[in-house]
Amino acid sequence: MARLDTDMTQGRIWQHLMRFSIPMAVGLLFQQLYNTVDTLVVGQFVGQQAQAAVGSTGPIINTVVGFCAGLATGASVVISQRYGAHDQKGLGKAVHTTIALTFILSLLATAAGQLIIGPMLKFMQTPDDVMAESRSYLSIYFAGVCGILFYNIGGGILRAVGDSRRPLIFLIVSALLNTVLDLLFVLAFGMGVEGVAWATILSQIVSALLILITLTRSEGGYGIRWRSLAIDRESLAIILKIGLPSSIQSAITSFSNVFVQSYINYFGSACMAGYGVYGKIDAFALIPVQSISMASTTFVGQNWGAKQVKRARDGVRTATVMSLISTVVLGVMVYALARPLMGFFSPETEVIDYGVRFIHIITPFYLTICFNQIYAGALRGVGDATMPTVIMLASFVAFRQIYLAVAKALGAGFVAVALAYPVGWIMCSTLLILRYSRSALVRGERH
Repeated sequence: MARLDTDMTQGRIWQHLMRFSIPMAVGLLFQQLYNTVDTLVVGQFVGQQAQAAVGSTGPIINTVVGFCAGLATGASVVISQRYGAHDQKGLGKAVHTTIALTFILSLLATAAGQLIIGPMLKFMQTPDDVMAESRSYLSIYFAGVCGILFYNIGGGILRAVGDSRRPLIFLIVSALLNTVLDLLFVLAFGMGVEGVAWATILSQIVSALLILITLTRSEGGYGIRWRSLAIDRESLAIILKIGLPSSIQSAITSFSNVFVQSYINYFGSACMAGYGVYGKIDAFALIPVQSISMASTTFVGQNWGAKQVKRARDGVRTATVMSLISTVVLGVMVYALARPLMGFFSPETEVIDYGVRFIHIITPFYLTICFNQIYAGALRGVGDATMPTVIMLASFVAFRQIYLAVAKALGAGFVAVALAYPVGWIMCSTLLILRYSRSALVRGERH
């Protein structure tokens, strides 16, 4: 099998970031199609309650999946550093440790997911007219959660060595399959919310199998040799050191979003549906900054491993400029086209009105996201995962919940709730800018 990995320690910085981030952006685009197609299909062909059920389950899913994804971040950093240092033996150990760890995480995530469904839905104050369908969707999703875990972990391994194309191809295949199955299960078989859930997990399992087959057939040091599958203690310790803070941050942040969702749920199923649709549009608008952030993490990791500190720092600067430009362009488009975009997902006026209000309040703050995404990714690329985690937890969890509690105590309404996310972004970006300015990457230290 042809090798598509990329050595980012030489060549033009912007070209490496562009070549890596464009496939990543397309990949994120198709990844968003999973839940977006679900939301679109149930909104147009099932009803407002079904759309609210699918759209409001994100915080619960992300609490479990996000924890596992954080460990994938740690694994990717270790793998990219060892790849940049041309440590083939260490690279192989890190890859096999990562795959073995994913098997364990899949079992734990499946069990934990099933256990938290009831308590979490009640905690979110899910309305009675949405409760049954939310429970059905989550039960099926967590039964097949291994698919998304193995795809994310396997795709992270390939991206850590500079190959963002094959994960993209497999993602496109599974996203298209998800669309076909959504329409088949909902329109032909009349399965409703259960149909979109089955379509999602079956498509994710296909993408996971394609990734595992690719890694098995890869000839580089990052290829899987199933007989060598084992957990290397040294590799595991480093993965946990870097990844566990990200896991905790992701899980706690997602759990804190359950609190935010409970405030949204207070306004009823129309607001829930409108917010769910806004979330899908929001996710598409932020794809460029996320993909550039991922590209910069790999770029920094490889160059840090190769002891090219200045080049790593220049990569962060270039990535920041690229993310700001792309975010301005997309933010303006989303703001201007808010109503037709909402109408594409739902024919119901009340749902559209709520979604438009969310878009007009939140999108002007998108620029602040660029700084916390790029700088957090850069710090993780050099192995500094703890402080970005602390900062994000303080901003997205503690500060945001305090803000909402105070807003509620003061009797604030819809606008104050909608501003909960921007105030967290502003706080996080401010603190990460300060942390980055004092980091070893800026000071030029490399031990």
